[in-house]
Amino acid sequence: MTGIGTELTARAGRCGHDLVGWLMWDPGAIARYEALGVPNGAGWIVGWRLAPLGDISAPAASAATYSIDAGIIDMVLGLMRQAGGAERIAAARDAAAVEGLAEIAPGLLDQLAPMADDLWRGVESAHFGARPMFSAFRAEGRTGDPAVDTWRAVNCLRELRGDNHWALCAASDLDAVEVGLLHSAMVDLDEYGDEEWIARSRGNDDAAIAAGWARLEAKGFATDGALSDEGRAFRLDLERRTDELTEPAWRAVGEATTRAFCSAVEPHQPAFVARIDATAGPKWMPAVRPGT
Repeated sequence: MTGIGTELTARAGRCGHDLVGWLMWDPGAIARYEALGVPNGAGWIVGWRLAPLGDISAPAASAATYSIDAGIIDMVLGLMRQAGGAERIAAARDAAAVEGLAEIAPGLLDQLAPMADDLWRGVESAHFGARPMFSAFRAEGRTGDPAVDTWRAVNCLRELRGDNHWALCAASDLDAVEVGLLHSAMVDLDEYGDEEWIARSRGNDDAAIAAGWARLEAKGFATDGALSDEGRAFRLDLERRTDELTEPAWRAVGEATTRAFCSAVEPHQPAFVARIDATAGPKWMPAVRPGT
């Protein structure tokens, strides 16, 4: 198959997760965050993503992140105020990203740097409407450092896909717990053990999980606390529609560069998973794992 379609878009999306997801638990990034005045670097997993949104209220930040418990968001925002502002957090993030990638995938950023202009063309092709995370990161712009700018472009495209996904979830009247439960359709349940692990990893308690199952059952997506065939089919189609919405940005990047980007990142995929396993533990960041 030639051209930019949902298959290549999905492939590029997985590679974007590889290049970014490990940073959420990176010891170097957490140490830099601690150095900014945040005790033990607590909350880095969410804080670096919220920083570009600026001085935002907890409800608005919760809406932008969608699936993370509002109490966790409120706590992280409180910690972020000790870090001295978005620019300091962004500088810590960029430095940690370049340093960490040099450890995980030596030479990869050098291989990707010539693609920066094409990747940014994809970023700049997308409109910002109802895409808060993407828009906030895009507004940071380019620094002039090829390694940082390449990573920033990939992160923007990753956040674009995320915002597109949440827009579809909101249009389907799915709340934060429901999206976590539905995501179990995308993973190997032998590895994850049950259908609630992902939803619980977002901070949801027993009462929230029970309410989520009830809402899914009312939609026909679950039966007796488990996803139904209809629910699984819906979630798989939701992934396809997410890729459809994100496809135009990768089309702007161009087929040749998109394929070259994927070919450069994919050999390092086991190393990214190993890094997450070592720093966060198994199961975290399911989007980077084989078969998800």
